Amino acid sequence: MSEPDTPTLAITEQALERVKGFVAGTPDPESQAMWVEVTGVSGGEYTYNMTLKPRAAAALDDSVQVQDGLTVIVPARDVKALAGATVDWEGDALQGGLKLVNPNRPQPVSPAIGAGADVELTGPLAQRVQEIVEHQINPAIASHGGRAELVAVEEPVAYVRLHGGCQGCGMAAVTLHQGIEVAIRDNIPEIEQVVDVTDHASGDNPYFEAAKK
Repeated sequence: MSEPDTPTLAITEQALERVKGFVAGTPDPESQAMWVEVTGVSGGEYTYNMTLKPRAAAALDDSVQVQDGLTVIVPARDVKALAGATVDWEGDALQGGLKLVNPNRPQPVSPAIGAGADVELTGPLAQRVQEIVEHQINPAIASHGGRAELVAVEEPVAYVRLHGGCQGCGMAAVTLHQGIEVAIRDNIPEIEQVVDVTDHASGDNPYFEAAKK
């Protein structure tokens, strides 16, 4: 486990300061790192998860880089997919969120959020959304200790609640908008927006913005 000669990712100053703020809010900030991982593919784009986890969880061949005191880890399996990508902050301090700008595109056919499981997309709208959540989204985010629950569907909006590792995470918006929402919208065009109704304040992970309802 060593820092690469050429960093896998770039991170803007605004994003860097926000993530360092997330890290400072953890019980043991000295042990924490920002992990950037590919969770799958949807709509011809990679989907991502950005979260805080201990540096000690990194394997010897993972990419580990340090920028201005922030440790950023990309699992070895995702280095090629994320090489040259940039972590940015989009929006203002209260309503903004992290965004990953990636020049790379996946090869066709890859197991992912939004792909991999055969789902019969028939029946009432809520049932179809539930099938995507249970058979495509949850298997993908389970590896990060997370789970999504469909709370309600009021066309064209689906409401979800996040549990486990996703509840309270300061970077949950990335999982929601670049993973969950993309998967649902790609498979079910009647859904135009996915809204997070999670009570993130009661989660175990640091969270620094009000849950969007």
